[in-house]
Amino acid sequence: MNLPTDLLYTKDHEWLRVDGDVATVGITELASEALGDVVFVDLADAGSAVTAGESCGEIESTKSVSDLYAPTDGEVLEVNDAVVQDPSLVNTDPYGAGWLLRLRVASPDGLLDADAYARLAEQG
Repeated sequence: MNLPTDLLYTKDHEWLRVDGDVATVGITELASEALGDVVFVDLADAGSAVTAGESCGEIESTKSVSDLYAPTDGEVLEVNDAVVQDPSLVNTDPYGAGWLLRLRVASPDGLLDADAYARLAEQG
């Protein structure tokens, strides 16, 4: 399992790359593999407020539809239009071109480092 150590993770299989008060958010490789081929992505609009643990989008694959949960409270600054146009980027490059949202965050508390996320993932 590919887990970049410079990212933070959630128990809901999202990752965050935090730079100051801006967090880039995506789903982990484990989540993208579990979903299968992603065919549609619907994300909260730029300017929207999001609340930790609440839905801020949907990811549809050939297997299922899954909610994307906000990893922290914040404001959506940017949506990755490339992923909306080509949802397969979530599968082919989940930690790069497949990012989903950029959020302005006050405090990304309660997140996991790569080791803690790996332990969680091993538990199933």
